[in-house]
Amino acid sequence: MSETITARRAAATVAAATVLALAGAATAPAEAATPTPAARTSGTAGLKGVDHDAWLKDVQAVVDRAKPYVVERTAHAEGRKQAVVLDIDNTSLETDFHWATVPTPAVAPVLELARLAHERGADVFFVTARPGVLTPATEWNLRKVGYPVSGLYVRHLPDLFQDVSTYKTAKRAEIEAKGYTIIANIGNNTTDLVGGHAERTFKLPDYDGKLS
Repeated sequence: MSETITARRAAATVAAATVLALAGAATAPAEAATPTPAARTSGTAGLKGVDHDAWLKDVQAVVDRAKPYVVERTAHAEGRKQAVVLDIDNTSLETDFHWATVPTPAVAPVLELARLAHERGADVFFVTARPGVLTPATEWNLRKVGYPVSGLYVRHLPDLFQDVSTYKTAKRAEIEAKGYTIIANIGNNTTDLVGGHAERTFKLPDYDGKLS
């Protein structure tokens, strides 16, 4: 990934998460209205020419490959601790399509897969490049839209001196050190997936960096 794409990804993530932080500071967040088609095209993805509905179809195609694997793998856990690891922006949440919507809506196919894995005994962890100050707001958003959250890993000060792929690899290693087998690691960027510490990886579309 080029430095330009990396910088754009980080900027979009921080901008979206800042909105969440403001919402998370509220004592009683209001229910978000169902986004309209116009709202779907008002985010950065729409401006970059990424069609929301086409993107969801491409995401569904990846999830359709992941689902039978997760079902098969969780059927033979034999008491072992299993985990699914998810990226957040444009993997678990529709960040670039709803950058000003609170809470940011879930990516529906990924939410369905996460719930399925959790119902079948796997824990669901989130590893994101968002800064640590946004932990409460990010966890609030994930839970608000229906995700099971077994753990949330964000970038604290020492992590900022590592590149994203190194940081995310280290966090997956931490999950393994707790006795988990990571059966699936899902993200929309290679930095979410490289480095090992997962049995299988599933890459969602980013359209050559158009999605953060």
